[in-house]
Amino acid sequence: MSLERVKSYFAQYGMEDRIIEVPKSSATVELAAQALHCEPQRIAKTLSFTLESKVILIVAAGDGKIDNQKYKRQFGEKAKMLDASEVETQIGHAVGGVCPFAVNKGVDVYLDQSLKRFTTVFPACGSANSAIELTIEELEEYSQYIEWIDVCKGWADSN
Repeated sequence: MSLERVKSYFAQYGMEDRIIEVPKSSATVELAAQALHCEPQRIAKTLSFTLESKVILIVAAGDGKIDNQKYKRQFGEKAKMLDASEVETQIGHAVGGVCPFAVNKGVDVYLDQSLKRFTTVFPACGSANSAIELTIEELEEYSQYIEWIDVCKGWADSN
């Protein structure tokens, strides 16, 4: 189970008790914000894409949307989301619980600039009803990200 995988991952750092499990689904930004009693933009959604022959994850603020022109400038090709039927086998987490922790080998994680305006954010933890509140510094550390990128639009006006 994916949630157990993430709990084990955080257990190495003594942080598994910080994982929040909610009784209702938190599989979308709106549901997660309701369940966690926070602003939707503070939900750190993890989007999965195919890039050349590999899979990448982009963690972005809940109010950010992929800007195709920025994405193409960053990665040199058009944004192509991973097919939902492939997400769990390619990443290690099912749709609704995709997160940047304890992912399959070879999956690269990028963090979008839209997150930097917050002190803390709430990424999922491998299931459709889990999350963890992390500072931006903790997100950097535990996501094992490659780099900060700027590929989202729609968030700059909301704080």
